[in-house]
Amino acid sequence: MKHFAVFLPMLDEEKSQTYRSAHLDYLAEKRAEGRIFANGRFVDGAGGLVIYRVESFEAVEALVLNDPYIIHKARNYEIHEWDVVLADQ
Repeated sequence: MKHFAVFLPMLDEEKSQTYRSAHLDYLAEKRAEGRIFANGRFVDGAGGLVIYRVESFEAVEALVLNDPYIIHKARNYEIHEWDVVLADQ
């Protein structure tokens, strides 16, 4: 499995509020399937970040394109393959 960091920059603040619940439900579904490593929002309002755990770029893009934020054009997206390096504990 590979990790992909997906930046979801804000396009429309009103739509983001409208579809936030649907977006979070979608992420919960993908988390239950083991496809999400982490997610969160930027407190400055710039958008959010989802780190997916999938097989390929095509697989992550298919997931992103089904996110309610993307479907309803509340957010845009940028996908980057992420090489995970964890800090020493």
